[in-house]
Amino acid sequence: MSEAHVNFLGGSPLNRLSWLRTSSIFLNALLDSPSTRWVAFQDGKPLIASREKEARLALLTTSEVEPFIGSKPHFGQGQEEGVGFADVDLPILEASRFRGAPIIFLGLSEPQPNDYSPGISPGELAKALVGTPFFSIDVTEVSQTEIDRLVQTSVAGTGGYKLSFAEPRGATRGMGDFDAGVFAEARSMVDWNSRNKFCASCGSPVYSVWGGWKLSCASLLSSSNNAGRKPCPTQKGLHNITHPRTDAVVIVAVLNEAQDKILLGRNKKFPAKFYSTLAGFIEPGESFEDAVGRELWEEAGVRVRDVKYHSGQPWPYPANLMVGFYAIGDPSQPIRIDLDKELEDAKWYTREEVLAVLQHKEGTNFTRGDYKQFVKSIDERANVTVSGGDPLGGDAAVRDHQARDPPASIKSNVEELPFKLPPRTAIAGVLISDWALGRAPAETTIKGRM
Repeated sequence: MSEAHVNFLGGSPLNRLSWLRTSSIFLNALLDSPSTRWVAFQDGKPLIASREKEARLALLTTSEVEPFIGSKPHFGQGQEEGVGFADVDLPILEASRFRGAPIIFLGLSEPQPNDYSPGISPGELAKALVGTPFFSIDVTEVSQTEIDRLVQTSVAGTGGYKLSFAEPRGATRGMGDFDAGVFAEARSMVDWNSRNKFCASCGSPVYSVWGGWKLSCASLLSSSNNAGRKPCPTQKGLHNITHPRTDAVVIVAVLNEAQDKILLGRNKKFPAKFYSTLAGFIEPGESFEDAVGRELWEEAGVRVRDVKYHSGQPWPYPANLMVGFYAIGDPSQPIRIDLDKELEDAKWYTREEVLAVLQHKEGTNFTRGDYKQFVKSIDERANVTVSGGDPLGGDAAVRDHQARDPPASIKSNVEELPFKLPPRTAIAGVLISDWALGRAPAETTIKGRM
């Protein structure tokens, strides 16, 4: 098996230390560390430090965000302010938070692996760790005056950087791999915490535990007035906590038997001339290969076989995992877009046609108008994934992540573009360009009924 491909936004650069999320002692000790850094969000928009064509996450210190995160203890808060730590022996109060802006422990950036020997206490471990702890904070409910003061005085703005909260897709422009990976984790978790305010079983408010990674129903608390109410179903079993979710999407590059043609589709609300691979959510009771077969049939009337996994890409809008595949289809069979009526068009393209677009200076570029139209179409569809997923992958001027240009001998002879393609910041662009350039890896074939 060839080496795994790491897509933009992937790579998960932090050691998440998930087994320590329950420890208030550990998390509070990290907040006291001068090396700790914070990623801030407002209405889902990350705080970005930018200058010229460079952009990175603005990393704040604990002292800068301290006015927003509430009184100590920051983790393991009691239900009433001023009572000190919660009962650490109660699982529903592990690293609990009832006050202050929503915060999440993201993990540790390690220059080299730390010693996690058994027996060391969480407090001792926090002091001994070598690296940079990362947290996120959601300042959506903080007054704009306080936010403006933070932006104007933060040390993250030194060196000629301008701080601003940026539209999340466009914010990735110019980001390096590390920042993009941290952003993907933080943005999905901030969004999940902001969307889930009430228990899905009984409607009671929820509160944060486990460093922002789980939500618990307030009806489980001793202070709750449950008179005349049936016990919340979440009180039993493992369902007393709401876990973060990731919605998987299959995204498929369909090739013909000779692998010199590719099937691309155009959604009705894509920007002008834009075509991409086909995609769709995995439904309950489906495997990856089941979803591939169903989606290709529903969207284009195509039956596929020989499904091969390529790679995955976290997509934090709000919390998807794009799972990329290649599959074999038959161009002699008629294409049908009349079933779920999601596509405006679908066609088979030759390698030469695709290469001509990839080599064109505008082949994977989009104007800001195109980009705004695409984001608007996603919002109008109430978070329903369109064909090809969210294929723009960033601003029109976003860098071509891990760009591997076609050989210089391959030149585009197309002046007027017949269609456009996604950039390599999106997995759809990777699947298309890897195939066109003969770089599609021969990964393990997933066998199943199509």
